[in-house]
Amino acid sequence: MYSQNIPVIYYQQNVNLIMMQFDYPNLFKSLVNNSNHKKHFLPPLEGSSRAVFIDSLYQSMTRSMLIITQNNQETFILQNQIEQLSGYSVDVFTDWETLPYDHFSANQDIISNRLTILNKALHFTEKKIIIVSVTTLLLKLPPVTYINQYSLMIKREQVLPLENFVKKLINNGYSRVEQVNEHGQFAKRGSLLDIYPMGSELPIRIDFFDDEIDSIKLFDIDTQLSTDEVASVELLPAYEFPTDKNGIELFRTKWREKFTSSKATESIYNKVSKKIIPDGIEYWFPLFFKETANFFDYISQNTLILNFAYNTKDIPNFLQETKTRFVNMNVDIHRPLLEPKELWLKEDQLHQQLTKYEQYIIGNNDKFKAWDLLTKLPNISINNKQKNPLHHFEIFQKKFEGRIIFTTESSGRREVLLQFLSQIKIYPKSYDTLLECVNSSEQFTITINQLEDGFIFENNVFALVCENDLFGQRITHYNNKKNKNKSVKNNPNTIIKNLAELKLNQLIVHHDHGIGCFKGLETIETNNMISEFMTIHYQNDAVLYVPVGSLNLISRYTGGNEENTKLSKLGTEQWAITKQKVKEKVHDVAAELLDVYSLRELSKGFAFNLNKDLYRSFSEMFPFEETEDQLNAINDVLRDMTSPKSMDRLVCGDVGFGKTEVAMRASFLCVENAKQAIILVPTTLLAQQHFENFRDRFSAFPFKIEMLSRFKTAKEQKQILTDLEAGKIDILIGTHKLINTTIDYHDLGLLIIDEEHRFGVKQKEKLKAFRNSIDILTMTATPIPRTLNMAMHSIRELSIIATPPAKRMPIKTFVTEHNSSTIREAIERETLRGGQVFFLHNDVKTIEKVSEDLQLLFPKIKVSFAHGQMREKQLEDVMNNFYHQRFQILVCTTIIETGIDIPSANTIIIDRADKLGLAQLHQIKGRVGRSSHQAYAYLLTPPKKLITKDALKRLEAISSLEDLGAGFMLATHDLEIRGAGELLGEEQSGQIQSVGYSMYIDMLNDAVKNLKNGNSKESLNLINHRTTEVELGISALIPEDYIPDTNIRLSIYKRLSSCETSEQIEKIHIELIDRFGLLPSYVKNFIEIQKIKNISSSLGIKKIQLNNNSGKIEFTKQPNISHESMIQLLQKFPNRYSLKGPDTLIIKYENNQPAKRIDFINEFIKQIK
Repeated sequence: MYSQNIPVIYYQQNVNLIMMQFDYPNLFKSLVNNSNHKKHFLPPLEGSSRAVFIDSLYQSMTRSMLIITQNNQETFILQNQIEQLSGYSVDVFTDWETLPYDHFSANQDIISNRLTILNKALHFTEKKIIIVSVTTLLLKLPPVTYINQYSLMIKREQVLPLENFVKKLINNGYSRVEQVNEHGQFAKRGSLLDIYPMGSELPIRIDFFDDEIDSIKLFDIDTQLSTDEVASVELLPAYEFPTDKNGIELFRTKWREKFTSSKATESIYNKVSKKIIPDGIEYWFPLFFKETANFFDYISQNTLILNFAYNTKDIPNFLQETKTRFVNMNVDIHRPLLEPKELWLKEDQLHQQLTKYEQYIIGNNDKFKAWDLLTKLPNISINNKQKNPLHHFEIFQKKFEGRIIFTTESSGRREVLLQFLSQIKIYPKSYDTLLECVNSSEQFTITINQLEDGFIFENNVFALVCENDLFGQRITHYNNKKNKNKSVKNNPNTIIKNLAELKLNQLIVHHDHGIGCFKGLETIETNNMISEFMTIHYQNDAVLYVPVGSLNLISRYTGGNEENTKLSKLGTEQWAITKQKVKEKVHDVAAELLDVYSLRELSKGFAFNLNKDLYRSFSEMFPFEETEDQLNAINDVLRDMTSPKSMDRLVCGDVGFGKTEVAMRASFLCVENAKQAIILVPTTLLAQQHFENFRDRFSAFPFKIEMLSRFKTAKEQKQILTDLEAGKIDILIGTHKLINTTIDYHDLGLLIIDEEHRFGVKQKEKLKAFRNSIDILTMTATPIPRTLNMAMHSIRELSIIATPPAKRMPIKTFVTEHNSSTIREAIERETLRGGQVFFLHNDVKTIEKVSEDLQLLFPKIKVSFAHGQMREKQLEDVMNNFYHQRFQILVCTTIIETGIDIPSANTIIIDRADKLGLAQLHQIKGRVGRSSHQAYAYLLTPPKKLITKDALKRLEAISSLEDLGAGFMLATHDLEIRGAGELLGEEQSGQIQSVGYSMYIDMLNDAVKNLKNGNSKESLNLINHRTTEVELGISALIPEDYIPDTNIRLSIYKRLSSCETSEQIEKIHIELIDRFGLLPSYVKNFIEIQKIKNISSSLGIKKIQLNNNSGKIEFTKQPNISHESMIQLLQKFPNRYSLKGPDTLIIKYENNQPAKRIDFINEFIKQIK
């Protein structure tokens, strides 16, 4: 189990008080066998009694405590137990989460956490608890002087020359980037400096005034917008070794002493010499120092050590593993390895260090065989395969003379346990706290508490029975309420058409000139005026320069194979004819889509009543902090449901981004209005998971929740349908059985469809019958393009959840040929840190053989398999056992594709990944990466020559989309790879290939709006996407020295040119100042011109031209202006204004100052509005 490294809900009860009831403080006097003044031997402590003991001991002392565990998994379990009991914040000093001599480097968040704990150990004066596994304790560390020497403390109003500070950051290992996204990075933009300091929860933005720090603000990594101001910040070094000139020179010297220097490009020596930090460099860190230290050098001599790993075999086993890997991997002349003794302490060296401290050695010794105060529970686990699942517990209960206290993780789990216990006529009394249970005289009591393992207390006074003891080790979802992760509300059009990821030589579409090839941005100076242009190449090497203020006319080309797509020809009618053909066809498509829309508009839905108090109490039970996107989606759904129109909303959010909570809020509103809700899911496993989650979430409310799937017997299914028709079931979760069976619902109000694209054509036809009568909520991570089409032009409403949960890291994805060494390394890396592995092998015939082969490869690790053809009970047991961590490797088919949520599984190996579709790969990859730990996905393939071109493109797409939230873009990638025909039907595919997907959506949107307004097919030709052309003879651009990154500049240009209101432009204006500093005059000009364009377009102005002494303004045939005001202007200023024909106003006006020209135009527009 992993530490979530996030705040948890603490049940405010002092366990020390509980133990006081039984004279617990005398425990130490009566039981400590003091063999000498520094070493105390205690008997084994079982289950959560370890945390009870630690809490009581810690409260009785004034010094710090170091707890040594046998392995990483035990470390995190103990951390959570202590925090749940006491409310203390407990630090865990982790290892690098890599294998010895790995070619991987630790994630920067891990390095940041390690440096933070070492720094705290050196400087903090108050007592603390640190937990570390014994194998992590063996690893040597930088000398204690290193952190002090390479740390920087900065304060507001501090005098600090900016350029000198940048040099210090580089010397301290910080990487200079265009945009800060992770620990150890910085970005400089004018007087602004963005840094993500090691040791800091959030990045900071420093604003300099000359050489003085004017302000220090935290900023949001997603929006890049600043938030709270802080007075000072400490910046720890970016690595656990120095990367300045002295550090690198020492590395070179010591390398040459040990190995032969190599000038080969790929050699470690050569890379470090060039200040390039290679992956896996941590295993050469001693070369950067004259001498190394160990963890004991960082802690006070007064620290008390609790040793749970005394005489453990983990130490010799680990050290033998390091030697084995050293021998096996020390074969690359460019990566010669340091001997294990230079990186890790020997066992006797570790014991020598321990003798310097007072130690409590717990268990693993011969001093005590048993301890009658805190003893272990016997096996009382529930076995669903037996006729009486509670057989083991019943035997224990009948023999046990004391009271029994049950604990569960949540109220929902409590209801499940109570249901089990009622089968053997046990009805525990429920209490709010553990202390109340201890003080109660009741034989059986139960409370909610996150303790994980039980024990028997002092001669059978009472037995603590935790959920784990009965159901097996569970996955605890720790509370995340304090980690707020904000984002701006996402515009679907912006996400689809954003140019931020545009690369050189990609195809793009210009609305007026057609398909061309993007060749970059180019700055051009004419008549002392500097402008920036997008350069596009067309047929016959023709070049088009598009002003950056007109990027609203540009979109990326998707919809066909780029290799076979012809570029348009400039100066011909070819593109205009192509557009016209598509316009004619698109009208019919729009009419078909509007039939569905019209039926929904005409049919009156049910307006749900929102009871704010009840809804608030339900919402507050959600144990995580909602992201802003998630809240927006929830509010969208609530607004739809409380309106009299039937809801048809699509919620699109990447895997694990919180769509299920949106479904739960909608379901709550539905059932609270006495209507039924059904949740339709594509797989039995997902139905089971949703069923358990919904039952848990709704446990405090009197609603009946059931599941209809093949996990239920025929008799159970019949009873469920009977209860449903009678109105006894409020929420029903199920697979296609829900629509394949004739069901007479009592009063159906809401249908929720999870992953609609997984259902077949016939099933979708049946779903259409629901559309006009009830509210429908569809959830997906990868919308199919047709669904996206409908959402993009309001046939279906769309909400996007694009913000990941706090501390979620992108999944590292590797595409590699199938080989056993890759598989071995991947599994060892995961299991070494206490995690689990999915091994996807999508062939039922050979899946058992693959499972057996893996078991032979890893004899000490438990392996099992699962596939859809297994008997229901067998499949349920396997998945339940994997969920409860009873085995480490699950060999499975694509049955795990949707919804399986196991935070401790953070590595997935996909065999024959070339055979899977893009959306499938994304969903399967999303089974991992659901915690704060780095996740890995290995896509195994046959040799490259045996893979099809389309499969190669799919693999390239899935490995390139590492950003969190990238799933939304898979629909367009699918269009690129498979073409439009396969996804949207042949009739539309030709049109999309002709103009590109984005432009096709625009045209379809125009057609829908046109029909909604009652206009004819012919009126489509009158729709004009052109904005007003504004030429004021002034420089208007975003200079490269203000925003150096081309893609960020492109994105800002696109956003500004696509704004529809001055308010939207003003928001970007504020964002630019926040992110990049005060605006240069050129940027101010660009923003003002965009505002003029916006207002002018709405007034029907086609073009504005103004230079030093004259200008003209061209109007459309029917401008939206005050004709009376125009006449007054002509009469009042006859020497300044005159008409040339009905549509053009001539201006005579001398002004050499650009700002005055902008003011003049703004004043003119104000007068004619």
